[in-house]
Amino acid sequence: MIAKVIVDISSSEVDRIFDYTVPEDMALRRGDRVLVPFGNKKLEGFCIGISDKSDVDASRLKPVAAKLDDFTCINEGMLALMDFMRRKFYLRYVDCLRLFIPNQMRGGRVRELNRLYLSLADGAEEKIASLPKRAKRQKELAERLREGGEYLSVVSGEFGASTINALIAAGIAEKTDKPVYRKPYRDVSGGGSEVELTPDQQRAADGIFSTDKTVSLLYGVTGSGKTEVYMRAIERTLSQGKTAIMLVPEISLTPQTLRNFRARFSDRVALLHSGLGQGERYDEWKRLLTGQADVVVGARSAVFAPLDNVGLIVMDEEHDGSYVSESNPRYSTVDVARFRAEYGGGKLVLGSATPSIESFEAAQEGEYNLISMPRRISAHGMPQIELVDMSKELIRGNTGIFSSRLEEELRDTVGRGDQAILFLNRRGHSSFAMCRKCGYVAKCEDCDVSLTYHSVDNVLKCHYCGKKYKMLTRCPVCGSDRIRYGKVGTQRVVQELQTMFPGTGILRMDNETTATKDAYLDILGAFKAREAQILVGTQMIAKGHDFPDVTLVGILDADMSLYFSDYRSCERTFQLVTQVAGRAGRAAKSGKVLLQTYSPGHYVYRYASQYDYIGFFRKENNVRKVTGFPPYSTIVRVLMTGEIEEKVIAAAKNVFLELRAYELENKDEFLFMRAMKSPVGRIERQYRYQILMRVRKDSEDAVLRVVYGLLDRYRVKGVSVFAQIDPQSLS
Repeated sequence: MIAKVIVDISSSEVDRIFDYTVPEDMALRRGDRVLVPFGNKKLEGFCIGISDKSDVDASRLKPVAAKLDDFTCINEGMLALMDFMRRKFYLRYVDCLRLFIPNQMRGGRVRELNRLYLSLADGAEEKIASLPKRAKRQKELAERLREGGEYLSVVSGEFGASTINALIAAGIAEKTDKPVYRKPYRDVSGGGSEVELTPDQQRAADGIFSTDKTVSLLYGVTGSGKTEVYMRAIERTLSQGKTAIMLVPEISLTPQTLRNFRARFSDRVALLHSGLGQGERYDEWKRLLTGQADVVVGARSAVFAPLDNVGLIVMDEEHDGSYVSESNPRYSTVDVARFRAEYGGGKLVLGSATPSIESFEAAQEGEYNLISMPRRISAHGMPQIELVDMSKELIRGNTGIFSSRLEEELRDTVGRGDQAILFLNRRGHSSFAMCRKCGYVAKCEDCDVSLTYHSVDNVLKCHYCGKKYKMLTRCPVCGSDRIRYGKVGTQRVVQELQTMFPGTGILRMDNETTATKDAYLDILGAFKAREAQILVGTQMIAKGHDFPDVTLVGILDADMSLYFSDYRSCERTFQLVTQVAGRAGRAAKSGKVLLQTYSPGHYVYRYASQYDYIGFFRKENNVRKVTGFPPYSTIVRVLMTGEIEEKVIAAAKNVFLELRAYELENKDEFLFMRAMKSPVGRIERQYRYQILMRVRKDSEDAVLRVVYGLLDRYRVKGVSVFAQIDPQSLS
């Protein structure tokens, strides 16, 4: 037999199938990990096929050296997904396959944790009956083991070594090795029971399964009870003997979601996301693989959970940009989820209070099943959004972070003992450091971006590569000590609040404060326990969180995302405003939202302040239709990177000239095509050039075939090439 193997090397030059013979005594299957001779080394690889013949002469074939696991780690559905992702996203075999297993399995960096386990031996019952009357402790332990075995470490402290050894010597008990599963967030357990569904929730739960469409778009306002609908749909899926995947956009949401799901489904739920420890991630993955868990909760990467017979996938906050992978391997989670749902004959639910324009248009056109939940469960309804014109604040002489209106409301909220959330989508103290005399701006040596000042550590940091620099005391160009800070970040907001409200608990939640695994849980838990009255954060606080005592939300700089040179800027601003506003007034108390802006007349704020998603969709969708942007076209980006700029330019030029020739012959397929240096021209010493295309929707497949063919033909050593479809960022 011949094994078709992909070696575990991330290089396009060897990303192809290699043939190896299978030793007669080796039971090898598709999806197994193997060790194979490769050159003068032995490397790990993946067996993606078994055949009885090879195109290579038998004398040149080497045997598989070993099978690495005693189980098959990649099932048939995932191998089919690999083929789909290679075609759709121009990915290498190995980049897909690595997504399907915990990274720590590679190189044997993680292993199962085994402990001694005590259980009854075969034929124990007769021997128990013959125990002498005085052996009370032995009888007690034997009775305990009748109910089920116990780890030795548990019973040793209770019964002592002599009792245990006596049972073993009598042939009543035996010691074996048994795996111990490292369970993440052991303290996160749910409470409460199943609630009675509202009419909207019942219609939504039924509507997912009553349609013949694979994809349902669940459009429900914030606080309408979408989570309960998800759980009811999962219950129904499990009752049919199928498995389920629940995706959330931010790791910070997983503990809260996990709490709800553990309350309902107990140990049937596993958790997968990049913030877990190595052993925890492996054990959760293994529980899913072996069927000990059949529901997975997690962020984007959980879509690759090793489940068979997937009957339901839920993507909560489906509009969120984090569902698109912007680094290698680049892929769209919704495309992956849809493939998995269709492959297993299951359903995909996309949930959001502010669906993406593409998703809502697909629902309008009948491609998706549209389910609406227009009402909040809370009796207070949606919180009032008040626009604060910051240009008027400037006229009055207020140049601070907070408008007088927001400061007044903050003082009232704190005085009443209620809680407030302040949103600013910029971490750090200030966005740049600049010399007032000569205009010098501190930039990263390895990336073409300005450095951000972080006051806690008193350093300048690059938010692309993470490199840190000493804070400037003098300009390195002209020697001036007149250093100016740029726009305000979350650190600066907290400093100002501490001055305004001495003695009041204030928490900050951004990438800096959530660097450790349990930081999300600690911050959110502390705020829910009312250890602080004010929470300041970036977009990770905008979605999904439910705090009953939050009555005020302040959006400090709503314009920050509005004027990006991106066709999605209005959509993203509307989504952020609506999602952040939804954190207020979710329980018995009514809520209020203050939105600070220099453009109070902008149509985005007009629609957002009325929670009028339908009105916003009609306006924005019409703009996209007239200008030919998605969903009425597909944006294709070819990104080339490398340390030698001339090589990158040459590679981009070769592909562009061929594409230009194709475009001239097929003008109807293209709306736009240009080659250019990327807006961020260098990251981590890698120069970056790109080819941007906007192609007609019905020409997408034809153009992508041409593009991918050219990328294969013009591969250059030292230049990495990536293709992206409708990328979230063009920087």
